[in-house]
This record gives sequence, C-alpha cells and structure tokens, in this order.
Amino acid sequence: MHNTILSSLPGHGQLSRLVTLRNLAITAQLVILATVWKFLELELDWQPMLLTVAGLAIINLLSWLRLRSDRSVSNTELFAQLCFDVLALTILLYIGGGSTNPFISLYLLPLVIAAATLPSAYTWGMAAITVACYSLLMVYYIPLPQIHQHGDDAFNVHVFGMWLGFVISAVVVAYFVVRMAHAVRSRDEALVRVREEILRNERIVALGTQAAGAAHELGTPLSTMAVVIGELQRDTAAQKTFGNELSILEEQVRGCKRILDKILANAQDIAAVSLLSADKLVEEILDEWQLLRPTAQYQHHADSSLPAPLINVDITLRAALMNLLNNAVDASTQPIKIHTRWSSENFMMEIHDHGKGLSEEAIAKAGSAFFTTKSGGRGLGLLLANATIERLGGTVRLLNRSEGGATTLLTLPVAKHSS
Repeated sequence: MHNTILSSLPGHGQLSRLVTLRNLAITAQLVILATVWKFLELELDWQPMLLTVAGLAIINLLSWLRLRSDRSVSNTELFAQLCFDVLALTILLYIGGGSTNPFISLYLLPLVIAAATLPSAYTWGMAAITVACYSLLMVYYIPLPQIHQHGDDAFNVHVFGMWLGFVISAVVVAYFVVRMAHAVRSRDEALVRVREEILRNERIVALGTQAAGAAHELGTPLSTMAVVIGELQRDTAAQKTFGNELSILEEQVRGCKRILDKILANAQDIAAVSLLSADKLVEEILDEWQLLRPTAQYQHHADSSLPAPLINVDITLRAALMNLLNNAVDASTQPIKIHTRWSSENFMMEIHDHGKGLSEEAIAKAGSAFFTTKSGGRGLGLLLANATIERLGGTVRLLNRSEGGATTLLTLPVAKHSS
C-alpha cells in the first residue's frame, strides 16, 4: 500500500521508469564492453569507461533510494537525471571513437524520454544538449584502434553495431512510450471517475439542501395530522371502526416527526462520526426500520466467532442501510434474509431478496444518479446509500443468485483502534 501511495506522487512514476531503463542501460554497457574486450580485442582506455559505468550505477542507486521518499519529484530533478545519462554516454563515446561509434544514435533516447515526460522548455533544452554533444564528438574524440582482423570485417562490425544500437533504441522507446501511454490512460480514467464523483456529490448536496428545507416545511402538516388523528381516536364511532388503523397511522406520524427532528437536529453536525459495535448497529437499524415498515418481514442471522468490532457511524449510514433494506423488501414477495458477519478487517451484511433478480443493465448502473428499476421510483435511495458507504470506506455490490433473487452485499471497514 505504501509503494502504491508513493508511486502516485508527482514525478515518482517517471523516475521509477527511468531507474528501470538505466538498469537496463548499465547492463547493456557492461555486456558491450566485455564483448569488445573479449572478442574484438580492441585496446581502449578501459579504466575511465568502467568508472563512468560505476558512477552511473551509483546515481541509479541514489535514485532508487530517492523513490522511497514521500517528496514529489520535480521536472528539474528529472531533467538533471537525464543530463547525467547524457554525460555518461558522452564520456563513453568520446573514448570509443566519438561520432564514428555506431552507438551514437543512443543520444535520441534521453531526448525521447524528455519529450514524453517533461514540459517543452526542458525538451528543447535536452535537444540542445544532445546536439551539442554530438557536434563536439565529431571533432573531439579518441579514435577507435584498428580491429585485429582482415578484409571487410571492420566494416561489418560497424554495421552490426549500428543494428544493435537501433534495436536498443527501438526497445527502449517502445517500452517507455507504452508505459507513458498506459499512465495517460490511467490518468484519464481517474479524471473521469473524479468528474463523476464531483457530479454525484453536487447532486447529493442539492438533495440535502432541499431535504433540509422539506424537513422544516413538513413539520406543520405532520402536526396537523397528529391533531386530527388524536381527535378521531377520541371519537367513539371512529375508534370502533378504525381503531387499529388509527393507531398504526399515529405511530407512522410519530416516526416521520422523529426522522424530521433528527434531520434538523443534526443539520449542523453532518460530519460527526461516532463508534458503535457492529451488532448494536444492526440491532438499532432493524428496530427503527421495523417501526417504519411494520409489515416488512425478515430473518436475521449473525455468523461470527469474533467479538463484534467497532464501526465508524455517522447520521447518514443509518438512512443508507434502511434504503438498502427497503429496496430488498420492495423487490421481494417473501421475507428477506439478512446475514451479518465480521472479521478483524471488515463488517459485512448480505441482504437476500426473493424477487426477479437484476438485469445486466441494472447491475452495471445501480447506484448511478436517477437510475431505478422501480415503477415510479427516482433512483435516489441506492445513489445516496452508495455515496454514504463509499465515503466511509465501504462498498456496495448487487449480485444475482443462482437460486433466484438478488443479493445486496455491503462491506464496511472496521475502525482501526477498535482492536
């Protein structure tokens, strides 16, 4: 997890790829030098060449250690890293024949990397540096000694070196461009997700504002309904005819007023989070939900050998859980089954209904704004439930069961200090 966080910091991904490429470059340089010494038997000034490769290895080690820091990597630092590579390549080429060396085309690699990762000013700067180094090596360099072979072998070796330089350049460019393209696609996908979350949050804020206004305005009609119900209960004829219905209606009105009072009381403390044990949370949610849906039938089974952990709970989580329960009851023709369990990491709740199941479109779009499968529904319940649970670090998934019906799988992380 720590490495993932570090790789997301600005510049860390680019420097990590550069370290990988430099490792490959150091390996290739050592192999080429060993080949030239063993098979071509060229008398070169080996000591400064090997010291240059060793210096490049030390820089790469320091760069690897730099990646373990949580400080972002600036464009200037990346440019300096590429300049070290150009300097090392220039030293090797100066000792190895300058512009006559078949690997002179490797100057293109730092230029391509700069163009793919850095702003245009740095790219033009790298272009100027590489062109200047190439130009100087056309005049100042140590000529390659003659190869101890006959005929056209020297020319053939030069052509082979050009081919090998092209292969190295092609592989490095392809690798780096593919990785950069992947990084760009990942960034675009992340931006799309962020835009969707921002749009969803804006809609939720708008709904919350309207809900607060509605809660304030609904107080008056609910009070009027409570007065009327009280008068009907005192009426003997009405009590005999609709006594049970009036009691249910009175309980529902009290439940609505309690919900509205809770909304208004907590309007100024919307971000408050408290800790509650998982079993206590489920018990309170089911009791409150049964008051609001007295005709709803369910079977609850808790399955865990561990003590109930603590969960971060805010005022919106209860409403989210009741929304999920309401959706299951509305879709089911039989009592729903609620299965809760927990581990040291997560609390899980499965809600099984006995409805018709979900289409592929419903599974894909569930939780999107204003998408619903209910006749006359507005698609807000699951949207708000998803937003609330994701904000608390959890997830909601909808699955079809092979025996029929659908399952809502809720996962919430256990509070860290609950253990």
